[in-house]
Amino acid sequence: MNSFPYQLLVKNEFFSLGFILPAKELDIMCIAAGSKNEEYVTKHLFSISFPHIHTSPACAVRRNIENFSESEQKLELKDESLEMEDKKIVNMTSAWWVIKITYLLTAMDLTCMFMQFGIVPYLATNLGLDAIGFGYLQTFFGILQLLGGPIFGRFADQFGTRAALTLSYLAGSLCFLLLSVSISVPLLFLSRAPGIFIHGLPGAQMVITDLTTPAKRADALGKLGLCFGIGVIIGSSLGGILTTKFGVAVPCYVAVAGYLTCALMALLCIPSQTKPQSKRNEAQQGTSQSSSVFSLQEIIRLLTLPGVMDVFLIKVLSVFPTGVFLIMLSIISIDFFGLEVAHAGYLMSYSGILQMVVQGLIIGRLTSRYTEQSLLMLSVIVSCGVGIAMVLMTNVFHYCLIVPPMVFSISVVGVISDIILTKSVPVSDTGAMLGISASVTPLIRTFGPTMGGFLYRQFGVSSFGYLQLMVNVSLVFYLLKKKIPQKEEKTQ
Repeated sequence: MNSFPYQLLVKNEFFSLGFILPAKELDIMCIAAGSKNEEYVTKHLFSISFPHIHTSPACAVRRNIENFSESEQKLELKDESLEMEDKKIVNMTSAWWVIKITYLLTAMDLTCMFMQFGIVPYLATNLGLDAIGFGYLQTFFGILQLLGGPIFGRFADQFGTRAALTLSYLAGSLCFLLLSVSISVPLLFLSRAPGIFIHGLPGAQMVITDLTTPAKRADALGKLGLCFGIGVIIGSSLGGILTTKFGVAVPCYVAVAGYLTCALMALLCIPSQTKPQSKRNEAQQGTSQSSSVFSLQEIIRLLTLPGVMDVFLIKVLSVFPTGVFLIMLSIISIDFFGLEVAHAGYLMSYSGILQMVVQGLIIGRLTSRYTEQSLLMLSVIVSCGVGIAMVLMTNVFHYCLIVPPMVFSISVVGVISDIILTKSVPVSDTGAMLGISASVTPLIRTFGPTMGGFLYRQFGVSSFGYLQLMVNVSLVFYLLKKKIPQKEEKTQ
């Protein structure tokens, strides 16, 4: 005897009625009625049970194979939930695999990028550029990076992070290829032109922002500091050694090969779209008013969103005094501290190692315990202390004591401000926002040498400390009055 229930449907001119009758009872009624004809049994059954209901020929009995028992339904739901959980685990595993590949690509990218710091000064000297001409070259590169950051971000939002990273790595390979054939000053300046698209680090930040939750984002972004430290240490040393032993061409070709390898890995390992599927449709219907990558109006729109300009200015103002000082550090190390060139390089390596420790090991733990606004306030207060210490600094030992809190403050404000900014804009514009945020470094590189040179010549090393102190004390009072919004998700 069949164990599945039957569903009886009663229809007339005024209403329809449906209920479940166990198969066993229906079979009994069929036997009692002396017929297995479903239409007859239906009419006979309802005429007995509900004599006031006049059934029509439309009445029928059908087997409801979709209605399982309650235990079978629970089992099916449990299987579905397990399947969804398995898919979630697979997606998380895939995301972390992509993030690890992104870390590797970033380390290779920055290693190649920092090789130029051993190549460009050597080549500029051989071509007859003096200090002023070399400053113009650096300023030209800084302006290109400043203009290219927001453009690169909007390109990533519209065409995906894989396309953006590939563009950055190909531009890097072109930059070093032109550098290898720079036999005149105009060609040297031309080799800087692809720099407008070289934004591998912001591209990596975009991938990580798309693939991590807000709770894990700070730790994941902080680990990019490890990649940065690796790039500083290996790239600078490798570029100098290869240039000294083999000339300019060999390190340039090594960098070209490295960038092309990064481009190939990005094409093979990075998804075309890293935004979650649920957010991708929102991104396609984003709030952008213009589809142009070169839209100044869209950049202004993002900066005028609630809370964005406040955090962006805090990042710029807090980092700018330290950035100006670090630009002048090579001159200060030789002139004020009395160090040789090799020892000045050791100071850079010392700072790079500390940055690896702070961003890779400390920031993630802090963000899991404290709010973003608290950490932003902490970084500004530490910067005030750094300013006081810089005023009192008289030798290289003092500077070595100042470097840890200095690195801590600029690392925390950099990571935390990026997190707040990406939460403050629609998901369709996170790439553009990170591109704008990344323009802070080229902004300092563009205007820092002029300001730093003026302060150092006119007022000495202590002037950098006074500038640091005044700016960050002002930011402390501003943060006390202005509450930075804490959001768990991006605005839609």
